[in-house]
Amino acid sequence: MIDLTGHRVLVTGASRGIGAACCRLFAQAGATVLVQYFASGERAAELLAELRQLSDRPHARFRCDVTRRDQIRGLFEFVGNRWGGLDCLVNNAGVWVHDPLIRLEEERLEATLSVNVIGPFLCAREAVPYLESSGRGSIVNISSTAGQRGEAFYSAYAASKGAMISATKSWSSELAPKIRVNSVAPGWVETDMTADALAGERGPAIAASIPLGRIASPEDIAGPVLFLASPLARHITGEILTVNGGSVLVG
Repeated sequence: MIDLTGHRVLVTGASRGIGAACCRLFAQAGATVLVQYFASGERAAELLAELRQLSDRPHARFRCDVTRRDQIRGLFEFVGNRWGGLDCLVNNAGVWVHDPLIRLEEERLEATLSVNVIGPFLCAREAVPYLESSGRGSIVNISSTAGQRGEAFYSAYAASKGAMISATKSWSSELAPKIRVNSVAPGWVETDMTADALAGERGPAIAASIPLGRIASPEDIAGPVLFLASPLARHITGEILTVNGGSVLVG
């Protein structure tokens, strides 16, 4: 039902987890996908091969550090030269680290904010001219339930995701009517990033606490992202779509 044939989509932090799941769904819907990655080059190459099996669109991958302004400019120069435009930016790149406040080092705080906040701001800024001219531009920011309610021992992460929720609402008014801006706020998701936290007995205990009875898969998050980027959501902007199985009712 969702047909994004002809749409050009950039997903940051796309080599694994939620980002990779988003890339697969967008490709299945007919979009052309750019896989942005930084450290996981082999995984990005494998994902690109998958996407090319899913469709014959000119999918691509690009390595850059989303905290570096010069590299972000290079990323969008590639977008312009390769595709001539962009229809959707998915700001997914992020880090999640255990940092109790009493032991939180300034370097760790700065690193979290750089990836989770500065990176999306830099990407959005560079994307705006392309999205405005596309006639169907949209931004989907991956935030978190942690940004809606806070998260003990992960306050830097929660603060960064709260910032992206506020940015989503601010950009949605500022960039309308040419660009829609929304956010998906996941709860617990089974990814490489959460593997250690969900190991042992904790994973089943967390799953049992979720009304829908399980921890989300990356695909559970990618579906709402695809919806918000699609014409089905053409009258939705400034929305924070919570996807946590009912565990935290903060909508």
